[in-house]
Amino acid sequence: MENEDREPGNSYGSTSEMEAHMIQNSATRRTFIGSMAAAFGLARFSPALDIFAQARQRQAQGQGEPGEEHPDENYDEVAKLASNENCWGPSDAVVTAMKDAFKYANRYQYPDGGIVDAIAKHHGLKKENVILGAGSGEVLRIVDETFLPDHKRVVGVDPSYDSVYRHVTNSKAEVIKVPLLKDYRMDIPGIIREVKLNYRDVSFVYLCNPNNPTGNIIPKQEIKMLLDSIPGDVTVLIDEAYHHFVTNPEYATSVPYVQEGRNVIVTRTFSKIAALAGMRLGYGLAPKETIERLRAFGGGGLNAVVKYGGVAALKDAAYEKKIKQMTVELREKTCNELRAWGYEVIPSEANFFMVNVGKDVAAVAEDFKKRKVLVGRKFPPMNNWLRVSIGTEPEMARFMAAFKELFPAGGIKKEKKEAD
Repeated sequence: MENEDREPGNSYGSTSEMEAHMIQNSATRRTFIGSMAAAFGLARFSPALDIFAQARQRQAQGQGEPGEEHPDENYDEVAKLASNENCWGPSDAVVTAMKDAFKYANRYQYPDGGIVDAIAKHHGLKKENVILGAGSGEVLRIVDETFLPDHKRVVGVDPSYDSVYRHVTNSKAEVIKVPLLKDYRMDIPGIIREVKLNYRDVSFVYLCNPNNPTGNIIPKQEIKMLLDSIPGDVTVLIDEAYHHFVTNPEYATSVPYVQEGRNVIVTRTFSKIAALAGMRLGYGLAPKETIERLRAFGGGGLNAVVKYGGVAALKDAAYEKKIKQMTVELREKTCNELRAWGYEVIPSEANFFMVNVGKDVAAVAEDFKKRKVLVGRKFPPMNNWLRVSIGTEPEMARFMAAFKELFPAGGIKKEKKEAD
């Protein structure tokens, strides 16, 4: 089983009290992280040459790829609820570790802090089962470049995290997109069917669990059903970027399948729970043979500072527990308030949620931006569903105030009834 023993954390009361405790030194932390991100936080992504329209939309709405500059001059004044970041920042232990590691900034060769060893131990694996990346997004790109030359199709649900699909398109390959079910769950039987129908051409299956942008999970029994039902030589890539926020007992990490030697790749990131999005650190876990193939296409070039921060983050179980608690409490509070206002919200197990606003969210995002709130872009075909990341308690209050200003009580049905 995955080694995720938790140390006892400090005792806090309300989310407000926890936030107050955490932001005592926030100015110093933001200054340090901002300077480090500017110095070292460069992502390595393949250019999305054939999706300029989506790229322009993300940029217009304040959402670029990791490592890109934000276009707005008043960035620090807005509530940033667009990119599923950790609004509270990294822990003091992580910041201290990175400060101490800055003494290696002038060196090409340096002690790396044991990041690969730490990751392997954390998951009950060996170093040979780990590949690093500038965020898990780089590992996803590496998987595409490794497997697509042999086969030309990838199977996944729609919508999901589209960076994988963009890499596939850029490689002149095809994505077989399986629509979500009517209740927005991921259609695992549908994926199994498509893999079997296209077996000779399938490179790999991509799953984001919990899914981005919907926030819901694939139950552990359905993951098992998928792995047991498709040919064993079809790789299954499981993106667990939001793993740490899940409370649903029907969920389980897929790392044990790597331990068993199954044809599975699991990716994780330090961008979410550990709040190192601007520093760029993620990793993939897979059988030794798979990792050796992946390393031919990347996995190096990380900066010295973030490696030490990653080791400290893995050890800081108390902070991780605190972030999860605050995130879940604010998510549920906001979702319940939206439902009480009359709007449908998809139950989420991540640090974001989706609410049906009944109109195209591209224009809606602009309306929120005018009120100094950045929200998620459009995720076709769910064009009327707005994705909202969890921010601080004041930021979520600002979001709700803007939402109630833009959308009347009673929800979409009431609007249609009045129109009739």
